[in-house]
Amino acid sequence: MKIQEIISVLENFAPTFLQESYDNIGLLTGNKNEQCKGVLCTLDVTEAVVQDAINNKCNFIVAHHPIIFSGLKKINGNNYIEKAIITAIKKNIAIYAIHTNLDNVLYGVNKKIADKLELKNTTVLLPKQNVLSKLYTFVPLQYEEKVKAALFNAGAGYIGNYSECSFNVKGKGTFKGNENTNPFVGKKEKRHEEEEVKIEVIFPAWMQKDVVAALLQAHPYEEVAYDIITLKNDYATIGSGLIGELAKPLDEKLFLRKLKKAFGLKVIKHTRLLNKPIKKVAVCGGAGSFLIQNAANAKADIYITSDIKYHEFFDANDNLIVADIGHFESEQYTIELLHDLLQQNFPNFAVLKTKVITNPVEYFIG
Repeated sequence: MKIQEIISVLENFAPTFLQESYDNIGLLTGNKNEQCKGVLCTLDVTEAVVQDAINNKCNFIVAHHPIIFSGLKKINGNNYIEKAIITAIKKNIAIYAIHTNLDNVLYGVNKKIADKLELKNTTVLLPKQNVLSKLYTFVPLQYEEKVKAALFNAGAGYIGNYSECSFNVKGKGTFKGNENTNPFVGKKEKRHEEEEVKIEVIFPAWMQKDVVAALLQAHPYEEVAYDIITLKNDYATIGSGLIGELAKPLDEKLFLRKLKKAFGLKVIKHTRLLNKPIKKVAVCGGAGSFLIQNAANAKADIYITSDIKYHEFFDANDNLIVADIGHFESEQYTIELLHDLLQQNFPNFAVLKTKVITNPVEYFIG
């Protein structure tokens, strides 16, 4: 199969629209039209990971972290980024990054963390805004059901656990076509009045192309009238971090031991213990200090993330425990997530997990 077929699965799971503005996701090296011989999943791309792909006859690397994050002005092999890119290009290995868009989907990076801790009733900690759109269109009465069905099939009309949601109002539309028209109803150069229904549906903004294409295909008019607006509503299943609950409350130290075992940790940096059971747990893979207050507002007993700076630990303010488990450690199971996603979609294809440990941080326990 072509590399593009694998990319399509990745982007259907975590749409590129959901990347943060500072990010650099997508195909970073290689040609999407090349035949794929095998896929290697990794958290980071280093020269050792590229060599791992070569050894396993994989010409496509799917990584969480983009190896090219900011602009490169020279590629001379002076650092690990340049070395890895040079090797990948020489060996015709494509590299794809699926980063903050994978962080922002409900079943992405943070759900994997939550599952490892056996959390239940998980919800997004900080839902995103401006990722929902609403479409208004005007349809002759006899075509109402056909157009609605087309919109629903294209992905419009979902609100939480409900589907095929719409609002419909009957009214009268008018139009007059010039001599170059071929109107579906009425006559050229004569104003026509038609009984119509106004249909309103919402949809995820990244589906706009498909939704509009479905509308135009199903609508009978030569010129289709429609409006699209961006909504500020929270999108409950898209956003940063997750919060969930343990099946039963745990003593703080017992929970920290559970956390340590689940993620293979040598050490956990955390704020002082509060001498109360752990029930509600908030998580965010990678650097998550920006969600400390959100976790506190959600009444989490502990917030698990990484890359917390010294002064940011004070933000816990004795309202919750903040635990820093390390960046690599918090996201290590993303490799498993990517592998399982691709293996499920391509069960007869070579999808591998790198055996290279890319964590640049070491711990001295002596």
